Amino acid sequence: MNILDKIVANKRVEVAERKVLISEKQLEKSIVKSKAVPSLKAYLQNPEKSGIICEFKRQSPSKGIINGTAQVQDVTRNYEIAGASAISVLTDKAFFGGEAQDLSNARDVTTIPILRKDFIIDPFQILEARAIGASAILLIASILTKNEVKTLAEYAYSLGLEVLFEVHNTDEMGKYDPIIEVVGVNNRNLKTFEVDINTSVEVAKHIPNNCVKVAESGIYEVKTITYLQEQGFQGFLIGENFMRTQNPGEACIEFIKALKQ
Repeated sequence: MNILDKIVANKRVEVAERKVLISEKQLEKSIVKSKAVPSLKAYLQNPEKSGIICEFKRQSPSKGIINGTAQVQDVTRNYEIAGASAISVLTDKAFFGGEAQDLSNARDVTTIPILRKDFIIDPFQILEARAIGASAILLIASILTKNEVKTLAEYAYSLGLEVLFEVHNTDEMGKYDPIIEVVGVNNRNLKTFEVDINTSVEVAKHIPNNCVKVAESGIYEVKTITYLQEQGFQGFLIGENFMRTQNPGEACIEFIKALKQ
């Protein structure tokens, strides 16, 4: 069993436990009271924005603790000030040290789109994502069937959420559903955690032209973003590059400043 299999197996247990703690009716009431959320697709297409999706992530299975002291509200507030197009918040607890409350806290202090970065396998997680203030959810092709992608995506859109459909190779594009308008290519192999930036370039050739293309993982330099822009990418998810510094928000500010120059 590889690490991805372990994460998914644990996620099934975690979701079952969450369903006991809070009912769907309670989540639905929270949605009614919540504000409308901004569009991830629209913000990534906005030429006045950077296209960068800045991530809040405390740890990962491959790197261990990345930043155990950063406060989600401080970091995400500064991400928006820096000019980020969106924020990604890890809500997986067992392997990434996150929780749903992190996203709620980020929503309280920001106005830009927030992606719930998690291993979505159940409609309950999507309902929860909308209740805690997410603008979009992540659907990972490698852990879902084509039918599951379709069902989960349609449910997300019915709640006013968008979907970032994540693939790692051209075969996984076979699970793509036309309802989805944002496709991300993860340069990191989630089974081995090896990273190759050229993965995005190769897979991009198979992404429908009407989709916003997002490159994920392995982005550490401005020149990488410039290169990916030339390949048709409008979004760039950056996590560890900022979070491994003492002040992620300030690191983001400097990075985007350099990008604009």
